[in-house]
Amino acid sequence: MVESPFQRGKQLFQEGKYREALQEFLSSDGTEGLSPSDQAYYMGLCYARLGEYEEALLYLEQVLTTDTHPLKRYQVRMLIGYIYSLTERYKLAQLEFERVVEEGFESATVYNALAHVRYMLGELRESLSAAEKALSLDPDNPSALNSMGYLLAEQGVRLSLALKYCRKAVQKAPRNPAYQDSLAWALYKNGQFAEARNVIRVAHALAPDSPTIREHYEIIVGERP
Repeated sequence: MVESPFQRGKQLFQEGKYREALQEFLSSDGTEGLSPSDQAYYMGLCYARLGEYEEALLYLEQVLTTDTHPLKRYQVRMLIGYIYSLTERYKLAQLEFERVVEEGFESATVYNALAHVRYMLGELRESLSAAEKALSLDPDNPSALNSMGYLLAEQGVRLSLALKYCRKAVQKAPRNPAYQDSLAWALYKNGQFAEARNVIRVAHALAPDSPTIREHYEIIVGERP
């Protein structure tokens, strides 16, 4: 049986060959029994993986206008929200994540995302509320633990609890530089300066180009990394 361009495109996508996959999807003639959104969905995913976000948004928005499957709509809205967040369009990202919740998909993932964009918008109280909701839905979720710990430390409240959450996140994912950075910041805010210096050095070694980690490094260590 001869594979169709769409089938070849899906295989190439799974192999991480996103540019080649795009060419196959573009050559699909629409006679393969596909739903109207299938081609747009995979093309949007390919462009997103390639970092070509405006093209990705163009196709992903098409999926939302043509596909009624709840799970696919959830996945696409989340991806659109992440793209807006990555490109620093935080208000648009917030609207997408809020629509996910409105459509009935409550999860630690979406509330973590909301916590981040609300923090970036300066909505600290709302950010903390979203982080608390994420943690209530999944108490062992490392991203939720990290978000909650960092937000508490950043606001200088319940600092011992902030440190507890950050330690737990790092225990679950010690190679995550963001979690190490949050732990260093919580340690610093708790006055545990020696350990904070050690931990921020670990975070910087894992992600030397992170602006946030570099900023915290300068504050905690007292010198440029």
